[in-house]
Amino acid sequence: MPPKPLPLLALLADFQRACAELKVGWYLFGAQAALLYGSPRLTADADLTVLLGDVATQTFVEALTKNGFELRVSDAAFTRTTRVLPVHHRASGFPADVVLGGPGLEESFLERAVVRAIHGLSVPVAAAEDLIAMKVLAGRRKDEEDVVAILSAQTGRLDLALARKTLADLSAALAQDDLLPLFERLLREATGGQDLG
Repeated sequence: MPPKPLPLLALLADFQRACAELKVGWYLFGAQAALLYGSPRLTADADLTVLLGDVATQTFVEALTKNGFELRVSDAAFTRTTRVLPVHHRASGFPADVVLGGPGLEESFLERAVVRAIHGLSVPVAAAEDLIAMKVLAGRRKDEEDVVAILSAQTGRLDLALARKTLADLSAALAQDDLLPLFERLLREATGGQDLG
């Protein structure tokens, strides 16, 4: 009997199939992406962003249902308000939060997504710099720990100027002036105070 595929891998394969059917772009972010960039934190769900363009949300939900997903929250008002579609992958039992991305920053994140091979499956993953910006914005202690781990693991391979620009754009859009100082503090923590530019 063949081994059962990893739950995340099965979820990603079916999600990718649904997106391919509708020709919509998507990427993996959150803790699962952080693991790929060197954060040791374990998690039992997936965070995905999809950019539907002209595709209706209901059409996307139907494609997900056809490919093995069911909604965890059926309240359409919740999805309209939060732009998040919580789903459950039936075959693996793995949950996911699907963010319905919009024009602007999330389009840029999609353009910069890096295709990574996960057990033979090609998966678009948010670029490390963009993931850092997302996690600085989230601001929870576990997100800060992920940022430090990614900065440590990816030393010399990151475009820190890009991360700073994204955070500056977020700061301006949200009128939130603590993002860049937090990033700089986490960078010092990751590098032991060394100036990496």
